[in-house]
Amino acid sequence: MSDKEQTYIFQRNLLYYLAKYEKTQLEVANAIGVSHQTFSTWCRGIALPRMGKIQLLADYFHINKSDLIEEHDPAAEENEIESSSGTKYYFSDETAAVAQEIFENPGLRALFDAAMDVDPKDLQMAAEMLKRFKETNPNG
Repeated sequence: MSDKEQTYIFQRNLLYYLAKYEKTQLEVANAIGVSHQTFSTWCRGIALPRMGKIQLLADYFHINKSDLIEEHDPAAEENEIESSSGTKYYFSDETAAVAQEIFENPGLRALFDAAMDVDPKDLQMAAEMLKRFKETNPNG
């Protein structure tokens, strides 16, 4: 397996656990003693951490290192992610499939990456634009 493939697998798994446990990049970076910039490179698939940092992440999330570095089917798991209120992030399998397709497409994955570090006001503005779009295009 190439370094690029391994980095992508790690990135996808790390983002999954951040979402599953509703943790921010900054929270986890501080907890394991790395800079936010370093953690961000892992989340964006730019760099792969050393095994010592992977072990710290595994300990933080109470998972095995293999959960972070081995390929598994996050699409199936993603459908099961729930917030602490018990609300599912995806309300239909079709929506989950589209979201997974966007996430797995390197060109479109930037949509997910952009939302991670964006200023809350900018994210709210983007959400409002999407809401308006949905109101004007109820079928699309």
